[in-house]
Amino acid sequence: MNITFRQLEVFEAVSKALSYTQASKALHLSQPAVSMQIKQLEDNLGIDLFEQMGKQIYLTEAGIEMFRYSQVISQQLDEVSEVLEQLKGVQRGKLTISVASTANYFATRLLAAFSRKYDETTFSLDVTNRETLLLQLDNNEPDLVIMGKPPADRELLAEAFMTNPLVVVAAPDHPLIGVKDIPLELLQEETFVVREKGSGTWGAMQRFFASHSIVLNTGMEMTSNEAIKQAVEAGLGLGIVSVHTLSLELETHRLAILDVQSFPILRDWYLVHRQGKRLSPVAEAFRQFVFDEGQKLIGFN
Repeated sequence: MNITFRQLEVFEAVSKALSYTQASKALHLSQPAVSMQIKQLEDNLGIDLFEQMGKQIYLTEAGIEMFRYSQVISQQLDEVSEVLEQLKGVQRGKLTISVASTANYFATRLLAAFSRKYDETTFSLDVTNRETLLLQLDNNEPDLVIMGKPPADRELLAEAFMTNPLVVVAAPDHPLIGVKDIPLELLQEETFVVREKGSGTWGAMQRFFASHSIVLNTGMEMTSNEAIKQAVEAGLGLGIVSVHTLSLELETHRLAILDVQSFPILRDWYLVHRQGKRLSPVAEAFRQFVFDEGQKLIGFN
């Protein structure tokens, strides 16, 4: 049996996507090149790994077994790579990091400062929602994730490194601007533009108001903080967002923070990775850099 690492890489990509087209895009190869690698692998093994029904391909029983073993091999190769990177030291290496969309407002500053300190390192950054972050962690894809507190029922190591205050924002001409110590009950008379269900901000907001027996009138759900801020600025309602997303809007007086009782809602940002994961030197260096320099670089308490 003469199998190459390239054939295994292509096979894994096709198995995950169940599509030659999507695999070719992920690998930056032509579709014929992907098909050729799979054909050569099947010829070497003497058995079909995929079957086609209509326009969709599926793993055969042999393909399912092969996929299981290929993942073990890939994991072992990753471990070898990590060990060799440790021998090289921190000056070289690639950091793979995923961050919650809200955290992207400061994550890029952290990465830029880290890159200046370790100028021969490289990184890939994925900005996505909470559900996708948890899926990536389940699959052990990123080195590190920056997000709100993850669920306790997953095998994850989460370390808080900075508070994440959630505040109520309004357009600059809103009648509550300048009012001191606004009662929570008064918010029930307002319309709120909120994050989508399942997001970390939405969960924290729901828990907070439920604990105070407050029911909000939520007029719109948005999938990003930018959309919320634009809607609030346009006068469509109040919003609840992380203070870390507001630097530009506060400086230009496009939005203002309301003085509401019991606010801000204090959450934390966490650095997260799988339990038992061996961090590469560059990932461990970034982790330490965040704890040593993050608060100062981001500029919020």
